Amino acid sequence: MEELNALLEPGMLVQNPDHPEWGHGQVQSNIGGKITVNFREEGKMVLDGAHVSLIPVLDSGFDSGP
Repeated sequence: MEELNALLEPGMLVQNPDHPEWGHGQVQSNIGGKITVNFREEGKMVLDGAHVSLIPVLDSGFDSGP
């Protein structure tokens, strides 16, 4: 799980396959295996990269504005 997560950088769009209802999220930080993501439907979450494998999203229509 950690291999792909290590490549995630701030600004990248991702999806959590365990919680698709959260929608797409934008990576805020990735430090020491802790990944902070702002999900469209769930808000800001800090995830442990050892327990979740986030999937990069190439085209999402993500709108972070109001």
